Amino acid sequence: MKEICGLIKKDMLNLSSYKISLLVMFVCVLAIGGAGEEMWKYIPIVMTTMTGMIALSTFSYDELAKSDEYVLSLPVNKKEIVVEKYILVISMALIGGIIGFIITPIFAHILNNIRADNIINIDYNSLLFTTLGGLFGISLILAIQIPSIYKWGTEKGRIQMFILFFIIILLALGIAYLVTHNLGININIEAINVFFQRFGILIVVCLLTLMYYISYRISYKIFRNKKN
Repeated sequence: MKEICGLIKKDMLNLSSYKISLLVMFVCVLAIGGAGEEMWKYIPIVMTTMTGMIALSTFSYDELAKSDEYVLSLPVNKKEIVVEKYILVISMALIGGIIGFIITPIFAHILNNIRADNIINIDYNSLLFTTLGGLFGISLILAIQIPSIYKWGTEKGRIQMFILFFIIILLALGIAYLVTHNLGININIEAINVFFQRFGILIVVCLLTLMYYISYRISYKIFRNKKN
């Protein structure tokens, strides 16, 4: 665990160069949130996506600096390197979601005091599920992209990730069309909403755990067999 903490510290030092970029993006996020009555819903999504993608930039730094070569000369094994990356990206995505969830009502309260003619009414259930949706979306991207980076590198990995993600979307749309049109099955949206209100958090947690576990196993297998 000490070795993993050391690797996290290394990556956090690299990410410290993004302080100004983070501040600028944070201001942009607040500007988006204040653009309309319903735009506040997107603050947690943007925050989660932003922090998750910034965490991925550590892969680019490692590839550019060829850091794996000298890191592996230390008392650190490949499994610990992969575990650290997953801890970092998951933590960053979670932090982004939590920050987005917390600042949204605070920001809405400030705006309501400034412009009384355009009141923002926060629906906390909607905010929670929007945050969970953002976490699920960025986690799906990260779970696909990390193994792609280990397999093809940062540049080719991004291309392969978008191809895989596009295929997944096409398959999902194809299945939805088949179910609703060809099979004639009517989807009860209201029943689905009630179901997700009751079990949504549990479902998201289980899916995230499964996605990251499968992604980690694939990434570790690729990295373990790679010659550095």
